[in-house]
Amino acid sequence: MKQGTTLFLKISLFIIGAPILAICIFLVPAIGNYVGELTVNFVKYLVYIDLYGAAIPFYFALYQAFKLLSYIDKNQAFSQLSVNALKKIKVCAVTISILYVLGMPIFYVIGEVDDAPGVILLGMVMIFASMVIAVFAAVLQRLLQEAIDIKSENDLTV
Repeated sequence: MKQGTTLFLKISLFIIGAPILAICIFLVPAIGNYVGELTVNFVKYLVYIDLYGAAIPFYFALYQAFKLLSYIDKNQAFSQLSVNALKKIKVCAVTISILYVLGMPIFYVIGEVDDAPGVILLGMVMIFASMVIAVFAAVLQRLLQEAIDIKSENDLTV
């Protein structure tokens, strides 16, 4: 694959990560304070734990995607390193989904108190989007592992 394509994808990873960083810096504290005003004050700390906790595996998954693109640049796409990167991306996506599932009662309380059912829908979208990414990464991981196995089998027969 040409390096221009992977360079574009690497830049895209930074473009994806920048708004999430801005949300973590500016929007999450505002959301936490708003939830603290609507409900009991300690709930805002649960919001911080949930949202910041989901940001950590998100950035780790972005880093693994960056490493995967680097492996593609080095012509190591069909290696165990790529399989491991996909496995870590899958685990990160499942972790994000679990964190949002655990945080759904908070979204429910916010939606009930503020009379905004869209908040609950937003939480559901985050859960399902991360699960789709996890399933996609799992399928790619399995396909890549099978391709590596076939390649090593062919190398042994020649």
